Amino acid sequence: MLTEDSPPRIEILDTPQGRVLRLLGAWTAASLTEKTAWEALSAQLTALHAQASPASASGQAPASASVPASAGQWHLTDIDKLDYLGAQLLWREWKHCWPSELQLLPEQRMMLETVEKFTRPLPAPQRSSWNEPLLVLGSRLLHLIDHAKGLVRLLGQLLLDIVRLIRHPQQGPWRDLSGHLYHFGATALHITALVGFLIGVVLAYLISQQLRQFGADAFIVNILGISLIRELGPVLAAILIAGRSGSAITAQIGVMRVTEELDAMRVMGIARGFRLVMPRALALALVMPLISVWTTLAALLGGMLAANISMDVTPSFFLHALPAAVKVSNLALATAKSVVFGLLIALIGCHYGLRIKPNTESLGQGTTASVVTSITVVILVDALFAVLFKNVGI
Repeated sequence: MLTEDSPPRIEILDTPQGRVLRLLGAWTAASLTEKTAWEALSAQLTALHAQASPASASGQAPASASVPASAGQWHLTDIDKLDYLGAQLLWREWKHCWPSELQLLPEQRMMLETVEKFTRPLPAPQRSSWNEPLLVLGSRLLHLIDHAKGLVRLLGQLLLDIVRLIRHPQQGPWRDLSGHLYHFGATALHITALVGFLIGVVLAYLISQQLRQFGADAFIVNILGISLIRELGPVLAAILIAGRSGSAITAQIGVMRVTEELDAMRVMGIARGFRLVMPRALALALVMPLISVWTTLAALLGGMLAANISMDVTPSFFLHALPAAVKVSNLALATAKSVVFGLLIALIGCHYGLRIKPNTESLGQGTTASVVTSITVVILVDALFAVLFKNVGI
């Protein structure tokens, strides 16, 4: 038959050596949550504080303003039961510091040390110095330089791997390359076509509203052709692939890091660059121009249909006027940009994947950083191409 736990209480003894505080009963959650037991214990603690602080007894200070922890000898060896709630209550009464004289059992000390570990007071906030912004800027700059060095190292290793592939084509990872071509290219056709078609429709409707005011309906072919073939088609396709395939590359390599497959490859002497980075980089470099052309065609189709509905520009006129409005050099420039976009997206995805630590939190952070960096780099490189080749095809 189970016996009921005795309520927690403190027995105060005045001895020639000083005051002794002897703890009795069950200092557990079940006992402390009982109303009568808690009221009795609170009254004891209030009386204990009042004996050491007259202001507390007169009501000028709250009962929780306990006496210093060094006042008195604390004996915990006679406690029936002690759990973490009781230990937390004692630690709070001691003002988060150990009494100068304390007798307790080893398991009680372990419990109190655990409470001390998780209830340490927060450090006081430090005032920011004048050079703190410079230190933050310097650390971020060094972090950026570290990423740039990693990407350059990865690019150099890719060139060496391509030379090795040319010398020994029978050793190439052709099966991995074909699989990546399918996953990066064929499975992305539907989403790129849908987004491209909708972008073309939206652009055509917005442009038609302006051109109609000046009676320049025929120039919608020029505007749509130049904007979609030269700029929006490749950039839109690259952004979609960066969010879709770039994140997949980082996640795949990151999972290999978490499951220690990369360590196993290093132990077995398998080159990570030749087996992991090169197939993905070559696949995206080959697929990206095709997806760019596919997205551009879908956008032109959407723009042609919207122009026909909103401005009565017939599809036959659109198709006959498009070659005269857009030079072939624009398509060549867009294709060259797409190759660079695909290569950069693959390298950035592999770079962040190889830097992931063996935990799931780092995997999520690396995947997010990979997508954001890829999209940013795509836009920056597109702006660079626009400045360097501003006289091509215009």
